[in-house]
Amino acid sequence: MRLVKNNYVYWEFIRNLRNMDGVRQGFVNQKYISQEQHEAYMRENCEFFYICLDKTTPMGYIGVIDDDIRIATHPDHQGEASLRLFESCGFKRKYYILEKN
Repeated sequence: MRLVKNNYVYWEFIRNLRNMDGVRQGFVNQKYISQEQHEAYMRENCEFFYICLDKTTPMGYIGVIDDDIRIATHPDHQGEASLRLFESCGFKRKYYILEKN
């Protein structure tokens, strides 16, 4: 796994992941993001995001906007390995989102 700078190639991956059921509920703003909304957002904030790749396959992303860290991992790749990757890059866990079963 490795982190790469975000660019236009990954914008739709980020939007699809962010809108995915089960991922969207982990964010404060849980509204569906249209392609137009996302492209406008990415034009302003693309440089603040990194993509986690397994070889060439995007697995998730991390972004830092206004001192707020945004992390999403595709459900097929969730687990302790993704946490270890971000921690190895110097990030620390600060908040936990708990779900009621």
